[in-house]
Amino acid sequence: MLIKKYVRVAEDSKAELVLQLMLKEWQMEKPKLLLSVHGGLQNFTLPPKVKHSFSRGLITAALSTGAWIFTDGVNTGVSKYVGEAVKTFGSHKLRKRNTVGLTSWGLIDNNMELIGRDVFRPYQPVGNPLSKRASLNRFHSHFLLVDDGTLGKYGCQQGLRRNLEKQIQLQRIHPREFVCVCSQSVLGCLNHGVPVLCVVIEGGPALVSTVLDYVSRAPPVPVLIFEGSGRAADLLAFLHKFNSKLLKEQESTGSSLQNCSAL
Repeated sequence: MLIKKYVRVAEDSKAELVLQLMLKEWQMEKPKLLLSVHGGLQNFTLPPKVKHSFSRGLITAALSTGAWIFTDGVNTGVSKYVGEAVKTFGSHKLRKRNTVGLTSWGLIDNNMELIGRDVFRPYQPVGNPLSKRASLNRFHSHFLLVDDGTLGKYGCQQGLRRNLEKQIQLQRIHPREFVCVCSQSVLGCLNHGVPVLCVVIEGGPALVSTVLDYVSRAPPVPVLIFEGSGRAADLLAFLHKFNSKLLKEQESTGSSLQNCSAL
C-alpha cells in the first residue's frame, strides 16, 4: 500500500503557510533545487530517446541535488511521465519524499473520497472513460489539492504554484549546498536562495505564456526544453535557435561594419 500525504487548500492560500506545512508538518527536507515540470495535460507519446533522456536526466538531477519536483500530479500527460520516471529510476527516498503534485481539486476523479481530517483515506478513482476528470498519479509523494469551488476545471492551482515557487526561492541554503543552475543570474547565486529550473515537455499554447512568465521573473528562471517532445516545446526550441542565429548574424554584420569604418 502506498501512503501519500495531501492537503486541500484554497486557491488564495498564502504560499509561506503552505511551505511551512510542507517543511514542518510533512517534514520534507528543504530542497537545494526545485524542478518545476510543465507540459501537456492530455496523454501524448514521447519518442523513446526523448523519454529516456527526460526520465533519466530528471531523476539524476533530483537525486544528486536533493531537489523537489513539482508537477500537476494527475495520471495523464507530463505528470504521468514524471511518475513513470520516479518508478523506474527513483530511489525509495525520492518516491517517498520529493515529488509534489499541485492539482485542481475540482478536476480530481472521485475527490469526495479524500475528504477527512487527520485520517487515512483509500483512494480509488472511478476510471470512467467519458469523465472529464483525472485521477492522481500514485508515484507522487505529496499532493496540494487547490480548490476554487469549480468542478472539472483545470488551472486554478497555477497561481498558488507560482507563489509557492517564489517563496521557495527566498529560502536560504548553505553556500556549500548551493546549486547554480544553467543561466541562473549572478544575483540569484550570490543570494544563496533555492534555484528553480522550469522543465518543458510537449504542451499546448498556454505553455508559451508559462515560459514567458518564468523568463520574465526577477531573477529570471532558466528553462530547459526537451526538443522533439512535440507541440509547444518544439516551437519554443525552434524560436530559440532562430533567435540565436539571428543575433549571431547581427553581431557578425556589426563587426564587419566596424572594420569598414576603421579602414
